[in-house]
Parts: sequence; C-alpha cells; structure tokens
Amino acid sequence: MIDITIKSGAQTLESMLGGSLARKATITVLGSLFLAALSQIEVPFFPVPMTLQTLGVMLIGLTFGFRLATATVALYLVEGFIGLPVFAGFAFGPAVFVGGTAGYLFGFLGAAALMGFAADRGMTKSWLGAALTLLAGEVVIFGLGIAYLAYLYGFENALAYGLYPFVLADLVKMALAVLIGKGVIKGASRFAKL
Repeated sequence: MIDITIKSGAQTLESMLGGSLARKATITVLGSLFLAALSQIEVPFFPVPMTLQTLGVMLIGLTFGFRLATATVALYLVEGFIGLPVFAGFAFGPAVFVGGTAGYLFGFLGAAALMGFAADRGMTKSWLGAALTLLAGEVVIFGLGIAYLAYLYGFENALAYGLYPFVLADLVKMALAVLIGKGVIKGASRFAKL
C-alpha cells in the first residue's frame, strides 16, 4: 500500500493551509478554474496549437500536494466531460476523451498526482528536487499523450506532432513553474503564519 500522508516539513498548500473540507474544496475549485483559464491562453508561433495548460498542471502539482492536486485535475476533467468549455480552444464533452489530446488529458491527472506525491514527501523543497519532479511529471504527460497519438496515427507522427514542437516550450514552462511555485509556497507560508 502506498502511504499518502503528508510528511512533516512538506511545503504544499494543503500542508500549510490545511483547514476544513470547505477550504480544501474552495482551493480545488479555484485550481480547476485556474487550469481552465490557462488552457485558453494560446502561445503563438508554433506549428501546432500550444497553450499554458501544462504550466497550470505543473504549478498545481508542485504546490497543492497529492490529494488536492489529484482532486483539482480530476475536477477539471469532469468539468470538461460534462460540457463545460474548459479544455484548450474551449473544447468540451466526451468526444475530447477519444480525440488526439485524450492521452495528454489523462497524463495531466497522472502527472499532478505524481508531482503532488513528491511535494508531500518534501522532494520539491530544493530547486533541483522541484525541477526533477516537474521532469517526472512531463514524462507522464508526454508518455501517455504520445502513446495514444501513436495508437491513432503511428509513432513517427506522434513524435512529429505530439513531442518535438513542445520540447523547448515545455522546458521554459518548467523553469517558470519552479520560479512561480516557489513564490506561491513562500507567500502561502507567510499567510499561514498570520
């Protein structure tokens, strides 16, 4: 059995702010709205559509902790499934879960859980630990995304359209996520002391 308890010294919103179920639900809903908003911000100058969606997943994974990160991304997926236009390009509905981006969407959930788990263990306290945690999350996202694209269109096409155009941009997103995530945790720790 996997131990999902938060270790002492963990730096996550859940460990610092804790609180009631209502507070956790509020953080989860706000996180899903944050992810939906970043999903609509398109980065220009790329041959395929690219948004800040993965940046949102990275930030949620680094800062929320396992339970809240997993719940937040799961809520985001449910919102899209039931018809709220939360996915990139205001897409929604069950059809999105069988289209070309389905693997990435499920990768978001796995990555958020993995990164949150690492954050709960205190592995993201250092800059290097945070970067390695993000890299592991990216492997989950791209692994599932490319696997599903390969199933639909073949492995070479999956790499050409599902990996290569995103590598440089996602390295930039990872650097931003570490910087922003550290700032969020620092601000939350000050808030928690009030």
